[in-house]
Parts: sequence; structure tokens; C-alpha cells
Amino acid sequence: MAKAKAGKLSLADIQKNINKKAGMNVAHNLNEANPTEVKQWIPTGSRWLDSIICKGQYAGVPVGKIVEIAGLEATGKSYMAAQIAANAQKQGIDVVYFDSESAIDPSFLERAGCNLDNLLYIQAKSVEFVLETIDDLLKVDNQFLFVWDSLALTPVEQEVQGDFDPMSQMAMKARVLARAMSKLTINIANKQATLLVLNQLKTNITRIAAEAMTTPYVTPGGKAMAYAYSLRIWLTGRKAKASYVLDDNGFRIGSEVKVKLEKSRFGTAGRQCNFRILWGTDDAAIQDDESLFDAVKGSSNILQSGAWYTLVHDDGQEEKFQAAKWVEKMQDDKFRQRVYQIMDEEVIMKFHTREGNAEDFYDNDDDVQVEEDTFSFE
Repeated sequence: MAKAKAGKLSLADIQKNINKKAGMNVAHNLNEANPTEVKQWIPTGSRWLDSIICKGQYAGVPVGKIVEIAGLEATGKSYMAAQIAANAQKQGIDVVYFDSESAIDPSFLERAGCNLDNLLYIQAKSVEFVLETIDDLLKVDNQFLFVWDSLALTPVEQEVQGDFDPMSQMAMKARVLARAMSKLTINIANKQATLLVLNQLKTNITRIAAEAMTTPYVTPGGKAMAYAYSLRIWLTGRKAKASYVLDDNGFRIGSEVKVKLEKSRFGTAGRQCNFRILWGTDDAAIQDDESLFDAVKGSSNILQSGAWYTLVHDDGQEEKFQAAKWVEKMQDDKFRQRVYQIMDEEVIMKFHTREGNAEDFYDNDDDVQVEEDTFSFE
């Protein structure tokens, strides 16, 4: 007598069997909770930047992913990391800060909003040490934001123990990171941790003129890191003359920053924005309100006539103002909420539905600057 055929298993049973064999949850129904879905975002401190990170929604740094902030010197990488760390703490996330430069100022972190009692500072003595520490911490139940400042300046063990000849340790860091990312990426997602890697933009030295034009910058760490990143935020200085923020006496208290999403798994690669970072005042901060003027002033709901602008509220009421009074106007709740509404409509939803001119979303003319005396810094 012929044996009966084995019954067909449901996908739910197959999922259970795979997870049992793996010893952890690796098989998921994508209609249910799963590690690919971003359930939580950490604000960057810039509403404009948070508005361009994820297509169709207001976002920030994605929890459960590996994110890079790379930039030229003095473009605000460490400040942005400190701001993100402070916002993570407000969400109940524990912050572990790896510093390879031994240069982070505790008062700077406090001015950025960090609670030093709930921040663990670790000297990043080597790439292997940082990666092994992250791997160990992922075994506990805490939710972590790991800040690595910076990848470019953290040596591998062989560099620490070896000589100063750069040819004797060719590609060692890239090989270590390639092995580490294949091990850590899934654990970071499953534990809803976040790895924020600060990196340096370096000039792409090449004999190919076309490559130099299209790819002017590269980052250390090798290709494995580029593949592992879900989001790459690149910071460069503005090219216009007014690249610094000046106080009333002409002292430099901040700088202009141009931001580009070099890579995004959230449908927004290539989008750009800009803002100012104040670093020479008692309150280190991204000038968020000021940057929003640049973001929305081209909207049909903000009309310009000479030196005067008119904000059109959703009830049809019109409110006139001059650019110099923008920050003051943003202190009014009704005015602010209308600006946020315009931001959502113009920056988030119109990109999502592909309305308007694509260049308005991707291109950011460096030659167009807000006048130095547009806003008052006291």
C-alpha cells in the first residue's frame, strides 16, 4: 500500500521551524512586526532635514539601522551627533559615545542638550575594540544609540602595534569592517539599536576627470560600510562668500552647512537642504527656525512683494512680515504651525506625489544666500 503524501505546511509553520532552527527570530511575516520596518525615528535637530529623509513622512535618524554622517572639516558632524544623542535620550534610549579623537567637550554635549549622567563615554582605541564592545552590548536588553566619532580616525589593532609606513597596513580597516558589518547588521536591527557613524569626506584623487567631477568626495572604511548604511548624510560648507554666521560685531559664531542625502533606503537619495549651526555662543544649536524660511519661501502660500512677505493661512487670513522679523514671527504658535503645515505640504508630500519641478527638491543653488543681516544674532 502506497504511503500517504506528507501534508502541506503553512507558511506560519515554516516560519516557526526556521526560527527554531536558527535559534532566533529570522523569519518574519512582513504584514506583522519585523526588523525591516522603521518604527522609531530620532530627530536630527533640523526639521528641514527630518522632512527629506523618508519619502512621504516626517522622519529623522532611523532606529534599528546603521547611519553615516560624513563631512568636511568644521561642518558640524560632532554637533549633529550630540544633538541626535540628546534627542535619543529624550526617547529613553541609552547613548554610548565612542570617541577616537579624545576631543569631545562635556560642556559642549551639555549645551547640545545631552544628560551626561545617562551617557557612556568610551575612548575608541581601535576599530576592533569598538566593534567588539558594540557586539557585547547588543546582548543586553537596553536600547542603544551608538555614536562612533569618528571612523576615519580610529585605527585597527595592527596600525596601533605597527610602524608608520602606510603601505604596511593596506586596506586593513576595510577588511575588518567588512567582516564586522556582516555580523552586526542583523543584531542591530533585531535589538532596535542604532549605529551612528561619523566619517570624513576626503577629496577623490583620480586621474579620470569625469570621475572627479561626478564623485568629488570619498569616505574611509571601504565598500562594506557603504552597503551597510541605510542612510548617508553628507555635510559640506557652502561655497558662497557668506559662509559664516556673524554676530552684531562681526565675530564668527557659526557656519553655513549644505546637506545632501548621498544614500537613502527610504526613497530620498539626492535630496538636499541647508541650515546654519551656531557653535560660538552659549547655546550650541542648529538654527532651525531660520532654515525653514529658506525651505518655504518659494511656496505659493508665502507671497513676496518687494521687502515684504505674506503668509496665507489655511483659513484665507493673510499675515504680512519682513524677512528680518521671521524668527520673531516664528514665536507665534499660529504662525509656526502654519509654517510646519506648509513644510509638510511642500517638502514632504509634493516630493512623495512627484508634483512640481524635480530640481526644486534635488538642487540647492550655492550662490543663493540669505543676506547676512536678514536675521539678528544677539
